[in-house]
Amino acid sequence: ADLMSGGDLTGLPDAANVVFMAGAKFGTSAAPYQAWAVNAALPAAVARRYRDSAIAVFSTGNVYPLVDVAGGGSAEEDRPDPVGEYAMSCLGRERVFEHAAAAYGTRVAILRLNYAVDLRYGVLADLAATVAAGEPVDLTTGHVNVVWQGYANEVALRSLRHARAPEAFTLNLTGPETASVRRTAARLAAAMGTKASFTGAESGTALLSDASRCHGLFGYPDVPLDTLIAWQAGWLSRGLPLSGRPTKFAVRDGRF
Repeated sequence: ADLMSGGDLTGLPDAANVVFMAGAKFGTSAAPYQAWAVNAALPAAVARRYRDSAIAVFSTGNVYPLVDVAGGGSAEEDRPDPVGEYAMSCLGRERVFEHAAAAYGTRVAILRLNYAVDLRYGVLADLAATVAAGEPVDLTTGHVNVVWQGYANEVALRSLRHARAPEAFTLNLTGPETASVRRTAARLAAAMGTKASFTGAESGTALLSDASRCHGLFGYPDVPLDTLIAWQAGWLSRGLPLSGRPTKFAVRDGRF
């Protein structure tokens, strides 16, 4: 279905459980209205259509500000302070679904994800591709959170059991490490039989989340960072395909 067709979505099938993943990010700096239409207006229509369902809503850690890399990351109770219109529109998505929980009694779980790793896409794919191309890795954003996509999928489905009203259930979803970009790139390079080069210096702040609540509920991710790095290096070494869509995790001004 074309969710942006302007219809009322009544043609969509009934469902007791819904995972909402629609969103717009890349290219929205040139057309910010697209971010707001997809990320904030569309959720209102979906919330009306599925007001009697449990809804797991994918959001983003971008609703938080950049934080001190030594501080352990933003926690769910921290005040959102999004940088840029993409992040603002994602907070708008959250607020619309929170309204549905308060006004309709819709059971809602909001998942603030950063950054999921699929071997075709993700921060590790970005770093490995940069290293493989012989290009320097920019260290300005020197720390990052990553998590295996399979774990993110599992948490999304299991979070439906925690969806609540009239207050939505909100959860940070990422891995347990504050991963060093420099160290991760060097380990990827070593696994691919080459060396990494670098440019810039690590900033004292980054987009980081504390996902300890998630790990307490659902356990630690079953694929650790060491394994993800080995998988990613092997993927590129075998010439397997990438999505061609960089995460732009190093962006610090919110313009995607």
